[in-house]
Amino acid sequence: MSPELAVELRRLEQEGRTGVLHAGDGAFHLAEGAIVSADCRRTTGLDRLVVEAGVATAEDWRRADAGDPGRVLGRPRLETLAMLSVFDAAYFLLASPAVPEFRPAPPHWLAPVCHITPRALVQECARRGDPESGPWPADLVDRVPVVPVRRVRRRRLVLTGGQAEVLAAADGRRSVAEIGRELGRTTYGCLVAVRDLTAAGLIEPPLATPVPVAGPVGLEPVRPESVAVAPVLAEPGRLPRRRGRHSAPPVPVADRLEPPDRDLLVRLQAALEELA
Repeated sequence: MSPELAVELRRLEQEGRTGVLHAGDGAFHLAEGAIVSADCRRTTGLDRLVVEAGVATAEDWRRADAGDPGRVLGRPRLETLAMLSVFDAAYFLLASPAVPEFRPAPPHWLAPVCHITPRALVQECARRGDPESGPWPADLVDRVPVVPVRRVRRRRLVLTGGQAEVLAAADGRRSVAEIGRELGRTTYGCLVAVRDLTAAGLIEPPLATPVPVAGPVGLEPVRPESVAVAPVLAEPGRLPRRRGRHSAPPVPVADRLEPPDRDLLVRLQAALEELA
């Protein structure tokens, strides 16, 4: 995790700044120091998440981006998806070594529904674990295709609905990020599913050296029928369930021992319970 970016977010919060903090291949949108939106080229955009979840139509979202968000702001679950989108982008951006650059700008139109403190953001990303751990480090999510194994060695495997969807979308050509966009899921959620499927022997481990995502690699995808799927499938907008989490090293932020933002934790807990 980049301590420089975390410290810069904290500084902007203390100064109550409003604008855009560019970092690597994405940016954080701030309103009076709080993070209200974030985007990253490696993650699924909030527009795709809300359309897939049925929260808004593509036309509604285009109007909101054009300056007329009235039909979108009052929609149920918008705050939930906005928070998940911010955490998704932050997980990858905070691992980037790029030097952040802040530019003042008017507040983002999502400011009325989404407010996340830098401390809460860093804590959530730390809880999700080291982005570089495991066979699928974060820097491979848009650079390496997800390739199903040719044969399943185990006779019976039980998958969640989200894992089955990711496995079905893995065709040897799409990357983790592309699978996320195809399904309307967060990139982090798909990354966790791919890691679990790799551990279960259903996805080939990535090559040691990242290669560009090319055409078909000549492997026959594993069909969903070859594995047992949990009876309750994920509904649109839901994420693959996580089987386990890896603890991350302490984050070198000066205020990391301060009490957490309880209001945010309550809202996040309610959001995760809804998506469980």
